[in-house]
This record gives sequence, structure tokens and C-alpha cells, in this order.
Amino acid sequence: MEKQAGLTGQEVEERIRSGQVNRMENHMVKTNKEIVKAHLLTYFNFLNLFLAILVLITGQFKNMTFMGVVIVNAVIGIVQELKVKKVVDKLTVLTASKAHVVREGEKYEIDIEEVVKDDILIVTNGDQICADCTVLECDGLEVNESMLTGESKPVKKKAGDELMSGSFVVAGGGVGRVVHVGDENYAAELTRKAKTKKRATSEMQNTIKRIIAVISILIIPIGILLFRSQISAQGMTRNEAIVATVAGIIGMIPEGLVLLTSISFILGVGRLAKKRALVQEMEAIEALARINVLCLDKTGTITTGELEVTEVLGLGEVKKEEVSEIMNELTFAFEDSNNTQEALKRYFHRMDRFTVVQKIPFSSERKYRAIEFEEKGCYVLGAPEFLLQDDEEGAEILRKVNQYSEEGYRVLLLGKCGSVQAEDGSVSEVSPMGLIVILDCIRKEAPDVFQYFRGQKVEIKVISGDNPVTVSKIAGKAGLLGAEKYVDASALGDDPQSYREAVQKYNVFGRVKPEQKQKLVHAYQSEKKVVGMVGDGVNDVLALKDAECGIAMAAGSDAAKQSAHIVLLDSDFACLRNIVSEGRTIIANIERVSALYLTKTLYSILLCVIFILLGRAYPFIPVQLSLISAACIGFPSFVLTLEHTEEVTSTGFLRHVMQTALPAAITMVVTLLVVQVLSPFWKETEVFTYTFDLLVGGAVGIMVVFRVCRPLNWLRGILCVCVIAVFSVGVLLFPGFLGIHSIFCWQMVLAIPLVCMAILLYHELIRLILCCYRIRDRIYEKLEILFPKRKKKRSR
Repeated sequence: MEKQAGLTGQEVEERIRSGQVNRMENHMVKTNKEIVKAHLLTYFNFLNLFLAILVLITGQFKNMTFMGVVIVNAVIGIVQELKVKKVVDKLTVLTASKAHVVREGEKYEIDIEEVVKDDILIVTNGDQICADCTVLECDGLEVNESMLTGESKPVKKKAGDELMSGSFVVAGGGVGRVVHVGDENYAAELTRKAKTKKRATSEMQNTIKRIIAVISILIIPIGILLFRSQISAQGMTRNEAIVATVAGIIGMIPEGLVLLTSISFILGVGRLAKKRALVQEMEAIEALARINVLCLDKTGTITTGELEVTEVLGLGEVKKEEVSEIMNELTFAFEDSNNTQEALKRYFHRMDRFTVVQKIPFSSERKYRAIEFEEKGCYVLGAPEFLLQDDEEGAEILRKVNQYSEEGYRVLLLGKCGSVQAEDGSVSEVSPMGLIVILDCIRKEAPDVFQYFRGQKVEIKVISGDNPVTVSKIAGKAGLLGAEKYVDASALGDDPQSYREAVQKYNVFGRVKPEQKQKLVHAYQSEKKVVGMVGDGVNDVLALKDAECGIAMAAGSDAAKQSAHIVLLDSDFACLRNIVSEGRTIIANIERVSALYLTKTLYSILLCVIFILLGRAYPFIPVQLSLISAACIGFPSFVLTLEHTEEVTSTGFLRHVMQTALPAAITMVVTLLVVQVLSPFWKETEVFTYTFDLLVGGAVGIMVVFRVCRPLNWLRGILCVCVIAVFSVGVLLFPGFLGIHSIFCWQMVLAIPLVCMAILLYHELIRLILCCYRIRDRIYEKLEILFPKRKKKRSR
């Protein structure tokens, strides 16, 4: 390639001053100001503030205790997110993509945000194009534009063609002049219309958002109707009606649940960052926790990525020395870099005796590279299966290749060919000359990692571009059960059905092309699997961007890192064990304690509606709900989220939570209605009714705590005892503050049957709901058998 001078330092400064620099608005990274605003300026915070003002007007200041919770929640959220932001910012600097530019005749490596308009940009295999360019020079340059156009076939580029930002180089290299930067780039314009990669999804967050949306709609009309019913209730003053209405609305607001999920995800990002994993999309934490199929590329994951040429063989009458002579020239004629190329460079020696006429760079699509020398003719180096003829000589060579493959070696074929067509990347009349045998070292920690995933019921699938026999042998040595079930992906064709059948039969896939990796991910997803994809090369990009959780190695290509949801900074496959464990802990803790918050929301909505219809005083005042929330929700949720457990449910977030929360809410409503029926039998109706309402409410809250703590261990047992103690201390020592009567023996005698009734009703309702779910599941199974098209539709 011709040497380019590039911009001068003064020209760069002028473009920076005029704003012609490659900086785009980043909605993924929040500023400190945005973090503070996000936690303070929320719908529920404004609603709580409005309710606090109403209580303030009544003069009943003790019923404003709920604002203390609101303030503490906001402060905790701000402090924790700012701490995590510092950690993530440091890691983001380490993983920031770099660009290679020519300025004042020298080559520099700079951050992509420092690229300016008219910069001379150098791109090689694996690079992601960071700014729109016009090609000045190219050397077999091929670009994948699937993230922009949806077309996965590589596009050959020549001088004068356009390179679009967001595409990535899959073969060769080139030099381009930057024509657009920042928000003027094609990828930036496209991003404003739609995302260019599949966003990680969070069933949990989506469900909670739907719950919040419904509550936000219901809360205003229910609040108005509740106030009207309270003001009309017998013996209620306006101030008492306001306080009762505030109690009903506060109970409906699941502000603790919102804080719990957001803080848990934020802290999860921080904890994963400390384990040297950069989370690029927060929702990926849940996808990471729920994966049940993990697809791995062999090189750089279960193997170290370090390759070594161990043997060079001549075929037929060709001597080993002839093979080495050609390899000495061919190896150093290409500028692209990967593990195989580095191993070849370490073994062979640069000679530069022959003149290159034309060449075809290696690509994962072709599985070979080719070159034409003026003095020696045309040669090709690549996968034997793709180059050998279907004849007796080819079959004999393949048998030799398979012998090496069965021992875990990789084998490349060097052949002399009749012609090389750089335009379409084809070669003709390949005559075998020799074999290059390469050793791929297995990571010593791979067996332990595989064993961990087996214990977590995660299926491991190895997807590689290498010979399937070699991949199978290496995977077996690494400890993968079922590694003997392998297939050559080149035989799968294009029919999606063949991929769906293959994923049910095989654990190892060899000779897989980049678009086939993507199809295999889709096939697993069609089987209702949650798919994680681990890769580091440009050939993994299509699969990484479509998996529920794409995980890239920091030492891999820029394109892979940009497409992934999580980047492993140490490029160590063994880190996956800790990272998946951390993700599962985060989600399991949220699942467990969400039932505590949703129980209060559910019974508050039901009580508001029922007491609107009854026209009677609401059974709680705000200060009583504060005690129930603190003792039975806030304190236990804080302790449980610190516990390390990986028991993530497979039945779905909402279903799992409702199995606990809905029976508890119904139990609360039914028991409180019984208290209303009994209220005429005692004097000082209001105070005694509040007393029994609080005792029943606390009992139901404690039952839910016991439920979510199952199975009990020493920590959870102590937690349950503490919850009972905290609630009992509040009721016994501060009855006046809580607006209830001092507890006497006869009240306890009456309260015990109510509590026993609540316990019995709660357990029977749980059994009923579980029975309903089982019946529903059986109906779905029958429908899927009777109507297979329905199953296919749902799987998509």
C-alpha cells in the first residue's frame, strides 16, 4: 500500500475546535447529574411528597414516617449508583475501542472518539468501522454490513467504495479517509431509528414496569373514590379521612420494589466489574442468570488460544522443504492477524524472494487464503475439507487429517492451484502439496468450569470453525459430556428445520460459518432455550448480537466487543463460573424478596376497592403500615439480598412471585373483613379495630417472610425470629404512637384464633393456586399436541 501522509497536528486541532470529531451522544452512560435526577424526580416520589403535604395539613405528623423511607431510598440509590459508576468508568477506559490513523506520516493508535473528519483510517481483519469512510487503498478488503443492512454475506470493497460505520472487517485490510464523524455517521442515524443489535431483555424488569404502569393508572381514581368514601363514613372527620386515604394509597405504592430491583442491578454491575466483567447492558444480568444453553467457540475459550506448529509434512512427491519454502513466502505476504497466523509466523521465516501478483485474504466464510506469485504461480492454504477433490487421493489425505484430528490437532492444507480470482475469492484446480499440523492447548481450568455448569443445569455446546473431529476430541479432553456427539455444519445446508434437529442431537459443531453460528443460536431459541454465546472473533459477531446474553473476550476483536452484552476483561473462560454465579445470586435474591413488596401492593388495592364499596373506615393509618413495612418487608429484604444463593426459578418471575403474594393478599383481605364483622362486639370500636387490624396485618406479613425464607437455614431462622421480635416490640412498647390499644390477655385470646385462621387459609390458597397453575400447564400441553402450529408460533 502507498504511504499516506494524513492530517497535520494543526489540521486536527482545527477540526476538533469546529466540532468535526467522532463523539456521539451516549445514552448508555449517565452523568452524575442524571443519576441524581433519576432517583429524585420520579412519579412516586412526587406522589409521596403530595401525600406528605396532605398529612402535614392535618397536623398528624407521626403519620409522615413514610417520607423517611422515601428519603432513605433515594439517598441509598444515588450513593450506590455513583459508586458503581466510578468502577465502571475505569473499566470502560480499559476496554474502549481503538482506531489506527495516519497523521503527519506516522501511524498512531487513538480512541475512536478522537478520530476527526478527513483522518486517514487504517482497518484490518476484526476491526469495527468507527466512522464513515471512503476507501483509498485496499488489500482483499471484505466487510460484513449485517448490523446495518441485515445481509450477512461479506461485501468486497475497492478504492472509491464507502465504508459504513458499524460494519466490520472480515477479511483483508485497507485505508480510508473519514467523511462523516459523530452523529453524522450512518450507524448513528440508524440507531436513532432502531437498535442495530438485539437488546438484552429482562423479564423481571419488564414485568415490574407493567405492574408500575397499571398501579400508576389505578392509583388516582382509587384515591379519589377512597377519599369520598372515607369522608362519608360514619364518625370520620375530614382530617381522619385524609389520613385514611393516604394510608390506602401508600400501601399501593411499591417504591421499595422499584428501589430493590434498580439497586440490585446497579450493584450487580459493580460486583461483576470487580470480577473483571464489564456489563454493557444492565438487563444482561438477568439473561446471564437464566441461560440454560451456553455456546462456546473453541479457540480462546476452552483452549488458551495459543497455537503452535508442531509438524510440516510433504504429500506425494513433494518434499517438506518445498512446503516450507512456499510457507515462508505465503505466511508473511498477508497483513491480517489471528492466532493461526501468529503461530505460522513463529514457525516459518520471512524470505521476501517472490513478487506477489494478487492474493485472497482468509475469511471464516471461505476457510482458506490464496496467493499468486509472479515467479512460482498460485497457492492456497486452508481447511482440507474445503480444498480437496472428491477422489482417491483426496480421501487418502482426509484419512491422514482425521488421524491427527482424533488426537486433538488442527491441520491446514497447502495446495498449488491453477488460478486465483481475487474478485470473487475463488481458486481452481487445487493440487495438494503438504500439511501443517498445529497444536491447540486446553485450559487447565476448563474441566472444573464444565462441571460447575452441569451442576447448574446449563447445557454446554461447542461451536467452532475447525474440523469437527478435532473440536470433539478437544472438548472431550476438556471435560464436556457428550463431546462424541458432533456434526460437520457444512452438511446442514440452509433449511432452518435441519438446524432445529441438529441442536437436539449434537453437542459439538465443527466447520461452522459465521452465519451458521447465528442460525444455531436461533435454533436453540426456537426450542425455548435462553442462549448465552461466548466468543472473541469477528466470526462470532452475528451470534453474539442475537443471543440473549452475548459474552466477548476483551482480547478479541473490536467488532465482537461492540456486539456483546458483557465483556470479560481478563479474556479468561474460567471467569464465567464466577460471573454466572453472581448473576444468578442477584436475580434469585430479587425474585425471593419481590413477593414481600407485591403482597402489600396487592392487598392495599383490594382493601381500597372493598372499603370504597363498604363505605367504612380504611383499616390502617400510615404509621401502622410503616411498622408492617419496616418489620416484615424492609428489614428482611435487606438481609435476604445479602445472602448468596443461585436458585433462580424457571417458571417465570410473575408466576413465581404470585404463588406467594396473591394468597397472602387474599388472606389479609379475608381476615380483615372478619375483624370488621366482629367489630360491633367490643367497645371503643375504632381503637380496638385498629389493634386487631394491625395484629392481623403483622401476622400475614410474618407468614410471607417465613414463606420466602424456605428452606430455612441458620441465617433465615434468625431473620424470622428478629422479624417477630421487631414487630412485637413496636406493638407492645409503642401502642399510643401506633394508634392502637395496649395489648391485654383477652385481646390475645381473640387474636390467636384470627391468626390461626389466617395461617390455615394462606396455606390452602397456596395449594389452590399451585393446582390452578398445574391445570393450566396441562391444558397448554394438550393444545400444543393438538395444534403443533401453535407451538411453533409460541416458540418464535
